[in-house]
Amino acid sequence: MGAVTIRDVRKSYGNVEVLHGVSIDINDGEFVILVGPSGCGKSTLLRMIAGLEDITDGDIAIGGIVVNDLAPKDRDIAMVFQSYALYPHMTVEENMAFSLKLGRVPRDEIKQRVASAATVLGLEPYLQRYPRHLSGGQRQRVAMGRAIVRNPQLFLFDEPLSNLDAKLRVQMRSEIKLNHQRLKTTTVYVTHDQIEAMTMADRIVVMHSGHIEQMGTPLELYDQPKNLFVAGFIGSPAMNIVKGEIAGSSFKLADGTAIDLGSVPAGVSDCPITLGLRPEHLRLDPNGVQAEIVIIEPTGSETLVTLRVGSQDLIGVFRERIAAGPGERIGIAFDNTKMHLFDAQTGNRIAR
Repeated sequence: MGAVTIRDVRKSYGNVEVLHGVSIDINDGEFVILVGPSGCGKSTLLRMIAGLEDITDGDIAIGGIVVNDLAPKDRDIAMVFQSYALYPHMTVEENMAFSLKLGRVPRDEIKQRVASAATVLGLEPYLQRYPRHLSGGQRQRVAMGRAIVRNPQLFLFDEPLSNLDAKLRVQMRSEIKLNHQRLKTTTVYVTHDQIEAMTMADRIVVMHSGHIEQMGTPLELYDQPKNLFVAGFIGSPAMNIVKGEIAGSSFKLADGTAIDLGSVPAGVSDCPITLGLRPEHLRLDPNGVQAEIVIIEPTGSETLVTLRVGSQDLIGVFRERIAAGPGERIGIAFDNTKMHLFDAQTGNRIAR
């Protein structure tokens, strides 16, 4: 069983603590992604699960066994790195088989495992090629194949797609997710790219400065962010964060512009409030709030527009084609059923 239990784990380098009591329960067969900005501690935590970093305090268990003092080779894991880490003097087949040979797996079983993984990953035509003769995407498949043949109880991925171009990243995201559906092996995946996290994960762990900000399914984090950090990190383009104050059932910007909230929770007018608006929850409305167009970015299916309302810049995503240009004004309206209110002092979301 590949369940992972991380309990109150801390990591310090001298007097500097980089992980502050992290606790996560990962179910057998689950695909969990650790996401956050650079320096948040996600890669450090992954390396601690792998046994490549010592644990300062707390416990990590894999399959019900505490592995704090186990060497990486004894943890029944397989890791895929950002840099592929292939042996340049070995063919694809030899790279995939190498760890099995070290483990003295019988030759016939090695051939069967390598052939099976090559079929899953579409590598059959490349088994006799060397890494230098492969594209970046093909090299990443070989690195994945080398992990798959070991048949571990846990896969660890450390930003495996960051060296690929945009089109190949999309393709490899789909392939990794499809392979997880086939193999159903517990997977912990680290990335700073929230689009990867949203599209691939069963659950996402959002980390910031060595703490867990929120854990949940992609849509839970998107629809119900716990605080301003999660709200601004999850979603592309990012959520609009607007400063102002409550006035009746409206939210007033500094210039006096009023945004109808529909309803306001009791007592919320007694504290400073920040309003969160997803770009896709703005719509064109000639009778709505007047906004100045700052930038228009057509993507084909959608148009991203930077709008200035008073002194506040907002991003809107519209399915319609925008005929107006920068400097002109258009009317916009807001979906008040999708608005988010945050306590401006604590940053925590206020339930509506």
